[in-house]
Amino acid sequence: MMTEPTRIPPRDDRGTQPAPWRRPRVVLWTAAGVVTLGFLVALEIVARGYGFSGPITEQSREVIFAPESGPLLYGGLALTMVVLTWRQRLIALGIAAGVDVVFFLVRWALDADMNFGNGALWVVLGVAVLGVTRRTGRERLLLLKGTGLGLLLVAGHKTGDTWLLITSKTRATVLDAYVAAADHALADPSWLVGRALNATAPVSTGILHVVYGQLPLAAALVGLYQLRRVAVERRFPAHHLVRTFLVIGLFGPAIYMIFPVVGPIFAYGADGGAWATANIWPDTLPPVTDPQPIPFDGITPRNCMPSLHTAWAVTLFVHSRDGSRAVRWAGTFWLVGTLTATLGFGYHYGADLLAGVVFALTIETAMRCSAHGWDRAGVRLVALGTAVFAALLASYRWLPTEMAARPWLYGPLLLLVTGAVIYAYVRTARAARERVREPKPEVPGQRPAPEADQSAQPAQPTDSAGAAEAATTRAGTTGESGATDTKPELV
Repeated sequence: MMTEPTRIPPRDDRGTQPAPWRRPRVVLWTAAGVVTLGFLVALEIVARGYGFSGPITEQSREVIFAPESGPLLYGGLALTMVVLTWRQRLIALGIAAGVDVVFFLVRWALDADMNFGNGALWVVLGVAVLGVTRRTGRERLLLLKGTGLGLLLVAGHKTGDTWLLITSKTRATVLDAYVAAADHALADPSWLVGRALNATAPVSTGILHVVYGQLPLAAALVGLYQLRRVAVERRFPAHHLVRTFLVIGLFGPAIYMIFPVVGPIFAYGADGGAWATANIWPDTLPPVTDPQPIPFDGITPRNCMPSLHTAWAVTLFVHSRDGSRAVRWAGTFWLVGTLTATLGFGYHYGADLLAGVVFALTIETAMRCSAHGWDRAGVRLVALGTAVFAALLASYRWLPTEMAARPWLYGPLLLLVTGAVIYAYVRTARAARERVREPKPEVPGQRPAPEADQSAQPAQPTDSAGAAEAATTRAGTTGESGATDTKPELV
């Protein structure tokens, strides 16, 4: 009796069975890319309607013209290079530096604007071209992920700038009077910390200016620390700092359109000029009256509610907890320094910081669940964070006078609901970490994986190039964290 032959699943380009996760992951990454591109195109169209260029134009022009920020482009190159070996990284840096030298000489001869960073952008784009034309399968996907990570870092910065311009053009009035009244329930921390910094200047202000301004650099260093094994394992970790950092920067400014606030140094300080209600920050507390929207200029960004610097610093702190002792201390230092700077420089109210903490932990939970799978605890925490964030904004807008009149009630209540989100996040993250560390139960009747046997392995290439290629193939084929014994090229 003839039987139907067994159908053997097709093999990929390395002769291995296609991983079951490959198609869903590819579809997910494709969908995310399409959504991000559509968002950037929409933002570009809106920006053009107000008479200025959007993020796509701004990033495209830096291929030839002088970049706005050279360090930002080299930061994007650093993120892209996590997928390269050490030898490839040295080559990439050499090419980037060479291109920048050529651009520098041409601009110097033409007396054009001088800056660097074009070479870094060229190399990032070159990695994408290399992945599409010279790589296949998992290696192609890895190079494209690295390119997307580097470009998204720059695009996130450009998108944030575009959002800020849109807020200044579309929101003629600001709600600082409402937030300042609600801030009385928290004892007006911006005024308090502002006076403390004035008393300890210039030492305190000099240090905090560095901390506040170099927050993206600190986040990039922690992100590179988390991605340091990508070149060896030939895969990205399921979740890392850069993912949350980018999502906060891309979508957080949309809240500015709902709740436009410029900050105490502009609404109540000298930086507001003729548009300020009074020049009283940080020496005199604002009066508690019936708050009204304040007309403001068309230049100052409405970028206070929520405090994204606080959200980024909280995310940096959360992700630094899994690092070394030095990384943990650096994350704590940057969190404390950023919170102090945002208040002491008059950029934010205390109410902004609470909203930023809740916003950060909600986004971080959603990103972590999207990477590791949604469970009941994650869904509850995202729902709780969303509800608390909406309640904070609603109370700032509709109950500021009542909050200022009863600080003994509303102050502890604001801290309590924020603390509830923090406590829920700590419990959820700890439980998720313990589940990951738990050993998987053995399936009855399943044989354990055999130990590696040198005699059963095929002959390995004797030359160093062949050995490196074989090591890369093994790491890319298995896709398991256990394939970390392979060392990247050092020369």
